[in-house]
Amino acid sequence: MNGDQRQDVYAQEKQTFLQHFSQVVKVLTEDDVESPDMGDAIARLKEVLEYNVLGGKNHRGVTVLVTLKALMEPRELDADRLQQALMVGWCVELLQSFFLILDDIMDASLTRRGHTCWYKKPGIGLDAVNDAVLLEACVFRLLKRYCREQPFYLNLVELFLQSSYHTEIGQALDVLSAPQGNVDLSRFTEKRFKSIAKYKTSLYSFYLPVAAAMYMAGIDGEKEHASAKKILLEIGEFYQVQDDYLDLFGDPSVTGKIGTDIQDSKCTWLVLQCLLRATPEQRQILQENYGQKEAQKVARVKALYEELDLQAEFLRYEEDSYRRLVALIEQHAPPLPPAIFLGLAHKMYKRAK
Repeated sequence: MNGDQRQDVYAQEKQTFLQHFSQVVKVLTEDDVESPDMGDAIARLKEVLEYNVLGGKNHRGVTVLVTLKALMEPRELDADRLQQALMVGWCVELLQSFFLILDDIMDASLTRRGHTCWYKKPGIGLDAVNDAVLLEACVFRLLKRYCREQPFYLNLVELFLQSSYHTEIGQALDVLSAPQGNVDLSRFTEKRFKSIAKYKTSLYSFYLPVAAAMYMAGIDGEKEHASAKKILLEIGEFYQVQDDYLDLFGDPSVTGKIGTDIQDSKCTWLVLQCLLRATPEQRQILQENYGQKEAQKVARVKALYEELDLQAEFLRYEEDSYRRLVALIEQHAPPLPPAIFLGLAHKMYKRAK
C-alpha cells in the first residue's frame, strides 16, 4: 500500500466517522439521560459537544477505526464491533476536546479550529472548566454503554485513565517550564522538550487510539504494545516539532489558530534550536523578548529565528525524521502490520495544520 492509498483509507474512514457524530450526541443528550431534572445541564452539554468536538483533523478518532480494520479479518468485523470502534474513536476525540478547552484557557488562546475559543465566547468564561470536565465524563459513559460486556472493557478503561493522567502530567511539565513572569532560558532543555512531547502529546494522540484498537482486536501482549509504543512515541515527537513550527510559521487560516508559544514562554523545538545556535548577543535578545506579550517583542523573536534560518533547519529535520521513522517501523512493527504506522507517519509528513 503506497502513501496515496493510505491517505485514501483515512479519507474514506473519516467520512464514515463523521457521519456517526450525530449518534454520539443523541446518545449523550437523549438516550443516556438519567433524569428530566438534568435538562438545562444536558442542553448545555449538547452545545459544548457541537461547538468543541467537531472541526478538528479527527486523525486520532479515525485511527481507531483504520487500525482495527488492519488488525482484524473482515469476517470478524460485524456491525456491533464496527459500532464499538466508532464510539471508541469518538471517545478519543472527546478526550482531545476536554484537553483543548482547558489548554486554551491556560494559554489565553484566542482561536481554535478557526473559531473563537469556547471560553472566550460571550457568557462562557471560566464556566468552560466544568464544560471540559463534562466531556471527560462522557468518555467513560460511552465506554460503559458500548463496551461493558466485552473482554477488552477493563483494558480500555485503564488505557483512557492512564492517557488522561499522562497528558495532565505533560501539561504540568509544560506549564512548569514557563512560570509566569519568570523567563528562565536554562529550563529549556532537550530532555524537558522530549518529556513534554511524550506525555502531553504522543501518548494520547498516537498510542491511545492504536492501543485501543489493539485491545479490541484481542492483542494485549506486553511485547506487542511495547513495540507499538516505541514507534508511536517517535511519531508523536515528530508531530510535536511540527506543531511548534506551525505555531509560528504556519498560516492561521489553515491551522485554525493564532499561535502564542512565544508569548507563553513555551519550551518548544524552535527555542531549543535558537539556543543551540545563538551568539551571546542573540541569546540576550531572546532573553529580553521571549515570554512577552507585546507584538514588537514577539516579532523580534520571530526575526531572530529567521536570522538563524530555523525554517530551513526544520525542513531538514522533517526529512531526516521521516526517514528514521520509516526505518524504525520496518524494524519494530512486525508482527503488527507496518501499514498502521506508515499510514500515520505519512499523514504527519509535510502537514500544514
